[in-house]
Amino acid sequence: MPFLELFDETLDINSTENYELSVQISADGLAFAILDTIRNKYVLLRSTEPDDNKYFSADDIAEIISKDDFLTRRYRKVHIVLPSQKFTLVPAPLFDPARKEEYFSFNLNRDDNEVILSNKVSDPDAYIIYSLPDTIHEIPGRFWPAAYPAHHTKPLISQVSLHSKSIAGFYVHVHIEKEFFNILVYDHGTLKFSNSFTYRNISDILYFVLNVFKSMGISNDEPIHFSGRTGKYDDLWSGFAMYIRNLRFTDPSGSFTFSYVFNDLGLHRFINLFSISTCE
Repeated sequence: MPFLELFDETLDINSTENYELSVQISADGLAFAILDTIRNKYVLLRSTEPDDNKYFSADDIAEIISKDDFLTRRYRKVHIVLPSQKFTLVPAPLFDPARKEEYFSFNLNRDDNEVILSNKVSDPDAYIIYSLPDTIHEIPGRFWPAAYPAHHTKPLISQVSLHSKSIAGFYVHVHIEKEFFNILVYDHGTLKFSNSFTYRNISDILYFVLNVFKSMGISNDEPIHFSGRTGKYDDLWSGFAMYIRNLRFTDPSGSFTFSYVFNDLGLHRFINLFSISTCE
């Protein structure tokens, strides 16, 4: 079972009421980070994933949480990130909370074991309508009933929107999860395209992204910004380098800082986990 842990020597398990906890939960893994709000610095990251080609059940996730010495403590605030491929955006002026299931079903198929949720985003002024397996949805309420869960695109859109403001033209962002990826395209700071795609291999990602470039008239000279499950010189990077000249990673931005123990991490891998604390 792959496990990653990074922690600063100033971390104090008896001071968690001065900390904020951010947790990302899915069948693909459980990760959490702790922000020391006095120093405004991230001081811990733990990530646990199932073995290759396997998934965590809800019981597996609950067992990890209940046995973790930090996850069972009391915090100043708790943030929850829930990755899910199935989502759609609805402009805020058109959104009616009573019709969120209708909005979802108009664009996507809902499975019998899924619940439909919504999150507000400010830029663009819209609501994210998304689905989750009901067994996953029940976990945050069981352990952190006061926390309000957020779809992973809520912090992602917030981060990409912020970075796109400094670009006079197209800003393309690709976020990689285990079995799907998101593409966000901004033009002069305005969201023009947002979608997710299932993939089986690197060729699938290349195909979909390059088709978005072609259909939107984006030059191959424009950079692509990556986050999530990818790293420099891996197969994804090498594949895109054959077609796109400028490849970059997007690290989380905010008023927070990071302990030196994160220096070699590749912060873009956990962009949503680290940046959810800035989303309200």
